[in-house]
Parts: sequence; structure tokens; C-alpha cells
Amino acid sequence: MTLFEWAAPGPHRVAFSSRLGGVSEGPFASLNLGILTDDAPKNVVENRRRLCGEVGVDPETATMAWQVHGGTVVRADGRGIVTPGKDFERCDGLWTDEPGRGLVLLAADCLPVALARTNGSPGVAALHVGWRGLLAGIVEAGASALGGGELAAAIGPGIGPCCYEVGDEVAEPFRRHFGDGVLVGRNLDLAEATERALRAAGCETVERIGLCTSCEEKLFFSHRRDRGRTGRQGIVAALA
Repeated sequence: MTLFEWAAPGPHRVAFSSRLGGVSEGPFASLNLGILTDDAPKNVVENRRRLCGEVGVDPETATMAWQVHGGTVVRADGRGIVTPGKDFERCDGLWTDEPGRGLVLLAADCLPVALARTNGSPGVAALHVGWRGLLAGIVEAGASALGGGELAAAIGPGIGPCCYEVGDEVAEPFRRHFGDGVLVGRNLDLAEATERALRAAGCETVERIGLCTSCEEKLFFSHRRDRGRTGRQGIVAALA
């Protein structure tokens, strides 16, 4: 299994998954975490178990979300992530200050992002950051959920400015919110815009994995590259 781990400060464990190390086949090969795809649910369940085992998180007490490309962040509960059809909170961010409570979110071009509180009591948040969610304030909501203080962040793999052409309806609000530097011609640098939002929200350090999901076909699923028929990688975060 190929994971990209963030050496987060304090007792935080954060890993960004790739598509490698699971049991799924075809366009979902092999570590597909998305059950709302055409993949066999039993394969997705096994993939989620494998990923959690690799990171040291209990899948029976971890939490996912019904992601809606918005700006809402909620406190994680313990409803588990390996029962098909389970109803999760409709949000794009989860946070916890409970040791052992795993957070799992999915992505296939959007950015998985982790936030960690570095002073006071530990706390960690996982965010699913697409262009809609970023403009809707998902980063600010994540920082607020952790109660302020000193924060550090990591931005996982997502579609890069090399591959992310957008129309004026996306480019113009990003230019207004984040400046010209987040656009490369007609392409959006979503990671740069996200880092600017993180720093404005109080993150003193921001690290990036810096890999493009669309370019790295052997490593990642990509919704845009694969025209929607693809799997999902994700982020797993927890307090040790």
C-alpha cells in the first residue's frame, strides 16, 4: 500500500491514500474507497478496512461524511465506515479531539486537507476542499471548529494547475478572493488558493504533498481524467 503521511505535530496521525494496495479491479483498481461508484461494495469495505489497519484506526468507530461540496464541518461521531448504506452527516469536514476517533474523507481531484492544533489540547480536522467548498468557507470552518490557537496544515494530492482548466464563473471569484496568483492562464491552482486560505485562517505552517491526481494515473484516481468512471482515494486522520 502506498500512503503519503504527514509528520503532523503532536499526537496526530494523518495519511493520504493512493489507489495502490486494495482489492478492486478494472477502473477502480485497486484501493477504491468510494462505495457510491460502480465498484463491488464488498471490495470497497475491504479496502477501507485495509487502509484503516495500515494507519492504526478502528474502522468500526471511525467516521465519514456525505460530501456535498459545501462549507460545513461537524464533530465526528463513531458510526463506523464499513457498513454499506450508512447515513452520514452531509458536510465536507470532520473534526475530533477524542483519542482513537478516526476521520475519513474521500477525493478524486479535490484536495484532502488536514488541520492540527499545535498548542493546548490536541485536535485534528479533515477537510474535502473543492472549488465550491473553498469559496463557501470550508477552510475557515475547519479552523473555527478546532477553536483557534496555533494550527498547522497539510494539503494532500489533488488536481494541479497543469490540468485544471476552469471557466470565468470559477476564475473570477477566485481572482477576487485570492489574487491573480492562483490562476495560471485559464487554469486554477487549487492548492495555492487553499494554502492562502489556510494561512489567512491562522495556520502557521502549511505543507503540500504536491502531486497531481490527473497526471499521476498509476498513483491516483481522477474524476476529470477518467470522465467520472473512477474510484476515490482519501485522507485518514486521528489522535494517537
